[in-house]
Amino acid sequence: MRFAAWLVLVATLLLWSGNWIVARAVRDEVSPGIATAGRLLIVLALLLPFTWRALLPKLRVLSGEGWLVLAALGFSGGGLHLALQWLGLHYTTATSGILYLSTSPIFILLLAIPLGERVRLRQWLGVTISLAGVATIAAEGDAQRLATLSFNRGDLMALVSMVMWSSYTVLLRRRRDTLGTVELIVMVCAFGLAFVTPWVLVESALGGRIDLTAIGAAAVVYSAVGSLLLAYAGWTYVVTRLGAARAGVTLHLMPAFGVILSALFLREFPFWYHFAGIALILAGVALSSLRSSSAASSR
Repeated sequence: MRFAAWLVLVATLLLWSGNWIVARAVRDEVSPGIATAGRLLIVLALLLPFTWRALLPKLRVLSGEGWLVLAALGFSGGGLHLALQWLGLHYTTATSGILYLSTSPIFILLLAIPLGERVRLRQWLGVTISLAGVATIAAEGDAQRLATLSFNRGDLMALVSMVMWSSYTVLLRRRRDTLGTVELIVMVCAFGLAFVTPWVLVESALGGRIDLTAIGAAAVVYSAVGSLLLAYAGWTYVVTRLGAARAGVTLHLMPAFGVILSALFLREFPFWYHFAGIALILAGVALSSLRSSSAASSR
């Protein structure tokens, strides 16, 4: 069971890493709001015919707190965080955007502590080592550049997106409803569509591109089926099996995947400091994810 969870985790992270590459590649083919709303509509169209009969009775008995949690999940993970990613990639590179994914375990740890998540010293140490790997890549192996790193608006959008995604991950543990994974995805998409609609309206009023080219449409379909439908189902499964803090730390793998995918599809080839950074990132993930032998033997 645990081995299966790790396999699902790797597939999920690959799908999400690919979404950054796709968004960067088609940034001039589709606007962020249309891309986000489009993928939500696709997922709802695919899932609602199979879920609405079982979903309606569960929603009728849902408590007020349950509705608030679902709304919060829709706000933080349903749409706006993706729109921020796609918009931010107009101003920063895919490689840079993916690197900031390594900040999300920090936010997850901070948000999970008040909710009772137990975070061990080893996990903190693992996050620190992984962040050292991110810093190595960001500074291109030059220690003097660490003091002069700055954030443009694309970088800031990526960071805000990570804060929202971290909130989604932690909120998954606050659920007390009886919704299955597919039913949860439907509700997250429905709330996400409601929250992103004002974005689309403003985008259209400001002259944003509302038509879709063939490439833009293909990117939206990938984002819907790959990085939302399949990846969200995988992430929900992983968080349930491994816990929010442990699953969150493994998001450090995504920069490693992103460097490889950027080289393959965007022709951004890695240098020695990319490999050094990836080695540190993987070491930190391993340290944060391993359980002590005594804890394992007690189960």
